[in-house]
Amino acid sequence: MSVKLIYYKMWFKVKAFLKFLWHSKNQHGIHSPFVYKLITKCFYDKSQYPSYKLWNEVQQELLNSEDILEVEDVGAGSKVFNSNKRPVSKIAKHVSISRKRARLMIRLVDYLKIENALELGTSIGLGSISIAGSGQVDMKTIEACSVTLDYAQDQFEKLRLTRITSINSSFAESLAGLKSEEKFDLVFIDGHHDGKATLEYFKSLLKYKHNDALFIFDDIHWSPSMEMAWERIKTHPEVQVTIDTFQWGLVFFRKEQVKQDFIIRV
Repeated sequence: MSVKLIYYKMWFKVKAFLKFLWHSKNQHGIHSPFVYKLITKCFYDKSQYPSYKLWNEVQQELLNSEDILEVEDVGAGSKVFNSNKRPVSKIAKHVSISRKRARLMIRLVDYLKIENALELGTSIGLGSISIAGSGQVDMKTIEACSVTLDYAQDQFEKLRLTRITSINSSFAESLAGLKSEEKFDLVFIDGHHDGKATLEYFKSLLKYKHNDALFIFDDIHWSPSMEMAWERIKTHPEVQVTIDTFQWGLVFFRKEQVKQDFIIRV
């Protein structure tokens, strides 16, 4: 990657974040009862969930790991690594879900009473554990790279998270293989950060949602194409409420809601 391209990507992210700060709000001035309650009772919940401790322990173990994985990167590439040989410690630190976001995910799963989840992009499993680490969620997680998926599966087995089903396949192939009657309460799209591909996954996933389902898109401000995809998703006729938290874009389909878009500091 050229130095010029690196600086362009860095500057793009800085501009996107400054724009986000300018337009974002906290709970004040939110006139949707559903969103106001979500922010105050979930986003800003200060309770100590038991799953926090489990996730922290797994993350710390991975941060201290000396393992090196030779991965197959089939997504939009990495802004962190220049080689396919990647230390697990650096994946955990720079690429995997952050501690702050993992805790938000744990709260969302609890608040929304998630029972069935789908994750696109397993990596080394920290995102999966934030969703299903409580042992109360039936989850399918899809990862195209067999090396990272095997590593994640080892973590699940050590934790006895038997309700996580790991699928080694491309996202498109896996989605085509899902049963038409399946419905997911939560879908987490955390991989292949390409705007065109993200839109295709979104459209393919719509048949597996229900009225109270939540879709979460990671890195919606990763690139111009991802921002374009996010804007298209917001205007889709089946989408009622969206929340931009900068890192994540949350999508709700609740037909009883007025169509609104929010930009919220978390």
